[in-house]
Amino acid sequence: MTHYAIAEAATVLGVSDDTVRRWVEAGRVASRREAGRLVIDGPDLAELAGGLLERPDPDLTRTAQVSARNRLPGIVLRVVADTVMAQVDMACGPYRLVSLMSTEAATELGLAPGSRVVASVKSTNVTVETP
Repeated sequence: MTHYAIAEAATVLGVSDDTVRRWVEAGRVASRREAGRLVIDGPDLAELAGGLLERPDPDLTRTAQVSARNRLPGIVLRVVADTVMAQVDMACGPYRLVSLMSTEAATELGLAPGSRVVASVKSTNVTVETP
């Protein structure tokens, strides 16, 4: 299972490390200690990210880090696949992105809720890569 350090979770959500720590302390997202550091399991972070997309926190200025090549770090929220195609829903900072790809590609990438991804946007196409 994928897990995220606090700084990684903050990058994915487009908030500060301190905000993620406050959410952990408030019980808004579950965490655990692994090798002496606080981590959040991927499915738990995906649930939080989905909730933030549905109900944004108006007190936060949420920004995504976007390079000139439009690469947005994110987390998979949901994968809906049939025998041929897969729909991959992602939260990349404050943005919800959806990628359509072959089921074979989604399976090869091991995409599941909580997977760490980078969405590369070119025009109307979104490609997904794992770090």
